[in-house]
Amino acid sequence: MRIQGGQTLIDGQLIEADVRLDEAAGVIDAVGADGGNGRAFDARGLHVLPGIVDIHGDAFERQLMPRPGVGFPIDVALLDSDRQAVANGITTIFHGVTWSWEPGLRGADNARGMVTAIEALRPALGADTHCHLRFETFNLDAETEVADWLAQRRIGMLGFNDHMPGDNTPPRTRKVAQMAERAGLSHEDFLALVARLRARADEVPGSIARLAAAANAGNVATLSHDDMSPEQRRWFRDLDCRLAEFPTTLETAADATAAGDDVVMGAPNVVRGGSHIGWIGAADMIARGFCTILASDYYYPALLLAALRLAADEVVPLPAAWAYVSENPARAAGLRDRGVIAAGRRADLVMIDASDALRPKTVATISNGRIVHLTEPGRLH
Repeated sequence: MRIQGGQTLIDGQLIEADVRLDEAAGVIDAVGADGGNGRAFDARGLHVLPGIVDIHGDAFERQLMPRPGVGFPIDVALLDSDRQAVANGITTIFHGVTWSWEPGLRGADNARGMVTAIEALRPALGADTHCHLRFETFNLDAETEVADWLAQRRIGMLGFNDHMPGDNTPPRTRKVAQMAERAGLSHEDFLALVARLRARADEVPGSIARLAAAANAGNVATLSHDDMSPEQRRWFRDLDCRLAEFPTTLETAADATAAGDDVVMGAPNVVRGGSHIGWIGAADMIARGFCTILASDYYYPALLLAALRLAADEVVPLPAAWAYVSENPARAAGLRDRGVIAAGRRADLVMIDASDALRPKTVATISNGRIVHLTEPGRLH
């Protein structure tokens, strides 16, 4: 198949260039070359961009449990989330599956079910789908099973989270009533569970270190979540955990980027003009050079919207903005076969109508050489 006449992102520039795909192999055959006997896609008036790589998206939880205590089957939730993802240009997605010490939506049964369902459904999904296991560090009894998953390559990324309520944790973890409701526990039972786990706090650093070593042995990227200080980031860096996800202070983000770590921020933060909980602004972080990756976090459309918003607000030009949602996350996840448009790379592409920069439209999404989303079929000949 040939993609013709679009403004194509090549080597950091948007230029008019055709792209030829080997659909059977799922790779880009040539860039800037005419000819070919297959179908043609008329991309005139569109941007032709590398597919979006989302390394942290947990919006699928709303499909699993749209209201507290109201659950739907995992396969239904994943299939619907996949349709949302590809409709917004996401061709590689790491579902942020939380395995917490809490029961309920983020408990053991759901985590096991999600990992199994991702593996079973992967051939039927439009986006290349992986598990980003968001491991709650006080979930000490699960360490052995998580280590086994790492050895079996069932996890694509491993994040270290600590949402244990307490005075020395980020403010959003203190919403005890909300957490208890999600876990299906009474307020009193939830607080009793927290107290039992707090008594084992001395065991947590060793568990983190062992799991980080297991991930490193399997070349699985690791992330620390909500780092609150440069000292905390350095502790994780010493474990070769090189992604700082949602650092809570400028000083922490500055320390991370100065050391060559990747800093992940939420794309919804860019789209909304700031954090929904009053933390540091992602666009400001990008302007300062303190952010390298954007993730959908809780809203799949945000990645596409954020990249165009950054360009419209003149924070960075569009080619640079697009790297935050494609090339950089692909590299950080160890996926060297995607994130740029070049011969031999995986044929993951998105064709965007950016005539309204703040309301871009995904006209077509191609994943592994297959058209998985198309709104204007008349462009295909």
